Amino acid sequence: MNNNINKISIPLAVTLLMFPQIIETMYSPALTSIKTHFGVIGSTAAQGMSVFFVAFAIGVVFWGRMCDTIGRRHSTLVGLIIFISSAIFTLYASTFTLLLISFSCCAFGAAVGSVCTQTILRDCYQGPELGRAFSIIGTAIGISPIIGMLVGSWLTVHGGYKWVFIGMAILTSGLLCWCLMQLPETKPAHTQRGSLLFVAIKMLKDLHVWYIVLMVAIFNIALFSYYSLAPFMFEKLNVSIKLFGYTSAVLALGSIFGAMFNMRLLRQQIIPQTIITLASIILLISSSSVYLLQNSIWFFLPMIFVSLSFGLALPNLLSTALNNYRDHLGSAGALLGLFYYLIIGAGLHKAAIVGNLGITLIVCAILAITLTLFHRFYNAIHQ
Repeated sequence: MNNNINKISIPLAVTLLMFPQIIETMYSPALTSIKTHFGVIGSTAAQGMSVFFVAFAIGVVFWGRMCDTIGRRHSTLVGLIIFISSAIFTLYASTFTLLLISFSCCAFGAAVGSVCTQTILRDCYQGPELGRAFSIIGTAIGISPIIGMLVGSWLTVHGGYKWVFIGMAILTSGLLCWCLMQLPETKPAHTQRGSLLFVAIKMLKDLHVWYIVLMVAIFNIALFSYYSLAPFMFEKLNVSIKLFGYTSAVLALGSIFGAMFNMRLLRQQIIPQTIITLASIILLISSSSVYLLQNSIWFFLPMIFVSLSFGLALPNLLSTALNNYRDHLGSAGALLGLFYYLIIGAGLHKAAIVGNLGITLIVCAILAITLTLFHRFYNAIHQ
């Protein structure tokens, strides 16, 4: 732990990290309203989620770089202001294309919640302490889908997609006020502002970074493919969108249990790689169950274990990702996010085209297990 800098309060850090996920899950129930309002097909409406992640990736690299130039606090504040302005602009979008452009600008601003907050946490913690911090925060973040889905579902039922974006703007305005009052500047004096290209080349040559990038992307695609595809599955089954909102509690429980289980395993000195392997196996089993049940309303139940695998894997992947880049944490964190969010965006785009949740999940699980086995084998022969 770095004792020479101001510490961010855990409640504020949790809220900032929850912020992008709340926004993503608030948007999901609005997909059917957007589809009806703009007269587009379901697969087209679902592209909003993939657009979000691509724009989010661009935001991550931009704000991560800004963390090393203008500081963590200023970057966060400006990003939140951009989000609020873009959310308001969506209310005046006359076409689906303009809505996507506005929503992508929202995603660009929302990226500060991920990259700036992770950079602040890495300023304050390192090693096992950082892993525990991510696990604690991961437990709290598990409730964000509940908040996003329930709020988004209620707003969609009562006012359509426009109420959803109004709700986003109001919630973010409250977060902006909180940050103005309490967010510290944690940028250390020794932070280097070396060439972004230099850091990028170093990371592209790093096989461990590529392993982290692909694994983080796979687990995110598995989880968020539910949010982009399930609304239309419920619609096809003639089930109210409210039930889709309530299923967020099921997924949140999985994420919370996964993070709590992860903390217990870490206390028992189980190495992160073993936990990631376990998460990959759970993902495969639960994905197969979703595939078998996807023509029934109960297909959402195995998703609790997909979410659990996410809660198990992500803290261990993110906490070990940038151990060799501490002198360029902002830039390295930005590039790391850029890499995996671009893959997430592409993966969700493909998932929307395929339109089959079960197949998407099984493909993700097979890739996760394959990469995990390769990583273990590579480490074994190079030790």
